[in-house]
Amino acid sequence: MNERVDYIAADESSPFAVQTIPVDLAGLRLDQALARLFPEHSRSRLQAWLKEGRIRVDGASPDARSKVHGGECVELDPAPAPAPGSEQPEDIPLQVVFEDAHLLVIDKPAGLVVHPGSGNWSGTLLNALLHHAPAVAEVPRAGIVHRLDKDTSGLLVVAKTLQAQTDLVRQLQARTVKRHYWALVQGVLRSGGSVDAPIGRHPAQRTRMAVVGNGRPALTHYVVAERFAKTTLVECRLETGRTHQIRVHMAHIGHALVGDPVYGGRRLPDPACEGFARQALHAFRLGLLHPASGEFMQWEVPMAADFAALLQRVRAGT
Repeated sequence: MNERVDYIAADESSPFAVQTIPVDLAGLRLDQALARLFPEHSRSRLQAWLKEGRIRVDGASPDARSKVHGGECVELDPAPAPAPGSEQPEDIPLQVVFEDAHLLVIDKPAGLVVHPGSGNWSGTLLNALLHHAPAVAEVPRAGIVHRLDKDTSGLLVVAKTLQAQTDLVRQLQARTVKRHYWALVQGVLRSGGSVDAPIGRHPAQRTRMAVVGNGRPALTHYVVAERFAKTTLVECRLETGRTHQIRVHMAHIGHALVGDPVYGGRRLPDPACEGFARQALHAFRLGLLHPASGEFMQWEVPMAADFAALLQRVRAGT
């Protein structure tokens, strides 16, 4: 019998977060250790999640006052319980790039929410997956191992079996999954570089992420692909996968994404960008080791049509 794996990946863009308690935290109360591991959440919130069973330690739900020894595996699921009927198959078209018995790679359109949540209990990628491949109902989170924001388009991989999921989890944890994005940013970048800055919840605006000292490590590499009068097309490569990572990091260095309603700031972009209704971000390349064969596989997709049209307008104005 296959052993069920109830976690996804140790990165904030995943439905679950997984951490190992360091040995140097041995002797602390569990809630104290959790506060060190997940600084973006308050201790009271972590205590509540413990009571609700959203946090498991070595597969169990211990009391917040229990002592830790170091080496325990902590699995945190911050998502609210699904609304009744939310995880139902729905006939939503998917643009399938690759599919076999183990993997499903799709080109996600902008506007499609990946997983049901507050305000989006239906019409999501998960609902579409349950219709397209009913067997993924036996895999946690219907095989979703990483996310793209609702208004980010591009490549996303789904595990169709528990074994494939476990393997992809390990690849994500080892940072060996290759993820490349096109981003149109405000301002003119003269050269590429890297942003190595920890990301966590914004201290005052809890619906936003920010570069904060106690956040989780986050590393983004970027190279200039094309310069325009007031914007720059860059290729971003992720080493980690924190929530809103590219959006936060590019805003942090003063070059927020065109169209980003959350991190875009007050700078007015090129008039050719007016009316672009989402952040200009597209996941165009994805590479990983096939979980069954071990073969390295890589996929690329063209820019989403609205992004390509945006670039045409910007080029015409230069």
